[in-house]
Parts: sequence; C-alpha cells; structure tokens
Amino acid sequence: MKMSSLEDLFIHELKDLYSAENQIIKALPKMEKNATSPELKKAFQEHLEKTRGHVQRLEQIFERLEGTPKGKKCKAVEGLVEEGKEIMGEDLEPPVLDAALIAAAQKVEHYEMAAYGCVRTWARQLGQNEAARLLQQTLDEEAEADKTLTQIAESSVNVQATGMSEE
Repeated sequence: MKMSSLEDLFIHELKDLYSAENQIIKALPKMEKNATSPELKKAFQEHLEKTRGHVQRLEQIFERLEGTPKGKKCKAVEGLVEEGKEIMGEDLEPPVLDAALIAAAQKVEHYEMAAYGCVRTWARQLGQNEAARLLQQTLDEEAEADKTLTQIAESSVNVQATGMSEE
C-alpha cells in the first residue's frame, strides 16, 4: 500500500496496533499461567480485560473511518511475544521467571505507548477528535499497566529474585 498522506500513515499504524493488541490477547493468558506471583497473575488478568477494550476502541475508530482494521501484522509485537515465549521455556527459578515476565510485558507496553502516542497526535492533526480521545484513553491505560508492573517488580518480584542469587 502506497502511503501518500498522513491519513494513510494513520490508518496503516492503526492496523498495526489492531494486530498488536490481538497478539497480546493471545499471549497474556500464557504469561499469567507461567507467572508465580499472585499479584503478577492478577495484573496480567486485568490487563487482558483492558486489552480487549483496546481492540473494541480500535474497531470503533475504524467504523468511523469506514474501513477495516485487518490486513496488517505487527512484526514488532510478534517479535516481543516470541521473546516472551523463549523466556518462559527457560529453566528459571520462579521469582526470576516473574522478573523476566515483567520485563517482557514492559517491552510490549513501551512499544504500545510509543505507537499510541503517535497515532493520537496524528488523529488530532487530522481533526479526528473522537479517535484522538479514544486513543488517549488507551494510552493512559497502557501507561497505568506499565506503572503497575514497575510497582510489582520493585515491591516484591525483584526483591525475591535478588534473594535467589544469594543462595
């Protein structure tokens, strides 16, 4: 697809995010299953529900644009999910695995925050105020998820993982 305008790029990136969110929906249950920290398991469960909402918001935006969100594969998230799968296949002590899962999840969150920030800005530039509002809502939720993961890491998981190296 030739992109000759900011609107073309906007739609292209929205499709990328739609693919990313759907890949994340498939990955989160596996991450939750592998997590050992109850707090981390809960965070993954809650973010799964939020992610389903992100997909719905993107579908809303595409309805307004009279287009389809399908047709693009987010290779960045595909790679990050693959990294997460690899780490879950390693022989790690439970607290170390939890620390690795948090790191994997935060890599995805940071990608999403960058992407949502860009498309939100483009939506504003294009006069797509409702899309900008919906994208900002998702961006806020992604930032909150990142903050929650940092809190879990710093308050318990990393502390426990640090103790593993002293044994």
